[in-house]
Amino acid sequence: MLDQLKAIPPDPILGVITAFAKDSNPRKIDLGVGVYRDENGETPLLKCVVDAEKRLFEQQKTKTYLGPAGVAGFNSAISRLAFGPESEALAENRIRTVHTPGGTGALRVAADLVNAAHPGGTVWASEPTWPNHLSIFPAAGLSMASYPYFDKVDSSLRFDAMMEALAQRGPGDTVLFHACCHNPCGVSPDEEQWEAIADLAAGKGFLPLIDMAYQGFERSIEQDNFAVRQFTSKCPELIVTTSCSKNFAVYRDRAGAISVVAGTAQKAADVETVIHALTRKNYSMAPAHAPEVIDIILNSEELTGLWRKEVAGMRNRINGLRATLVEKINASGIDRDFSFLQRQSGMFSFLGLSVDQVRRLREEFSIYTVDSSRTNIASFNSGNLDYFVTALRTVLT
Repeated sequence: MLDQLKAIPPDPILGVITAFAKDSNPRKIDLGVGVYRDENGETPLLKCVVDAEKRLFEQQKTKTYLGPAGVAGFNSAISRLAFGPESEALAENRIRTVHTPGGTGALRVAADLVNAAHPGGTVWASEPTWPNHLSIFPAAGLSMASYPYFDKVDSSLRFDAMMEALAQRGPGDTVLFHACCHNPCGVSPDEEQWEAIADLAAGKGFLPLIDMAYQGFERSIEQDNFAVRQFTSKCPELIVTTSCSKNFAVYRDRAGAISVVAGTAQKAADVETVIHALTRKNYSMAPAHAPEVIDIILNSEELTGLWRKEVAGMRNRINGLRATLVEKINASGIDRDFSFLQRQSGMFSFLGLSVDQVRRLREEFSIYTVDSSRTNIASFNSGNLDYFVTALRTVLT
């Protein structure tokens, strides 16, 4: 039977990682990787995570199965983070949160849930969106379509075109949004625009599905859930998927969650039973280690304070790198405006380079990123910024 299967080309990012690993140039730079890196080029453990793991080791008595919803303290803490502690929907018990194997796992459960409610329906995603979105939803039996989002010419939001396209959606449609730090373009709606988008969703009746993978990396932990709070206050139903990979730096431990807002507490309870049935025939129960660690952090005033400080440190470093990169580009004499990098947020931005220019960076300077020129800003540091700007100037002239 296996003889019928053909090899599938690797993900472009995995190809970049492989090529980078084989490169012997000591000045090589990997701008394609999707993780936060510090000044030393490392993806460090957060101190709050290390401290919580010590506490977990001391207090844990068993590794027996949990219930299908997972770690209860984690679920309630993530609900407060995503929707705000003052959320009326939380107070009315209209929200159910279930922990999942990472944000990708949450997205797949969301896809299965949408397909259970509306078999073969369509999910509308921004153009562009995270490439894995385009695989996850069809794998669950759903169709994918796109709406205008990113203006490649001036690296800004195509807000009017987006609103015009979304005005054509209605009941039975699911529209996917990035809550903050859009991956891959780094462009997010402002608060006034989010309010207008939420009003449109409420008026047209489509289902908002919000992917929140970078809470705390755009403006602050509280401000980055603004879109979620707007949709929750105005729409009777929505789905939120949360990833803890970046803001807790627990990437390979796979901690995420799916949260569903329903019109009534009873309907929320009903939907949770459907989620449990879906996960039971998928992975049965999600891994518990990272959610138990995060449960400890978010239910400890001391560790929560430390976590907030560490998240702010990562966010401020990325924003500082954006400012420094623009400053060095301007000083280098490059005759192109890269000021958009400071107006964008999060780890990623498009540099606006051609495929040929990206390949020249790779072949002539050992600077690696994908052909779209999506760049991980967190991969820069004081030791490689000047080298990168020199290489950029070369390929642009």
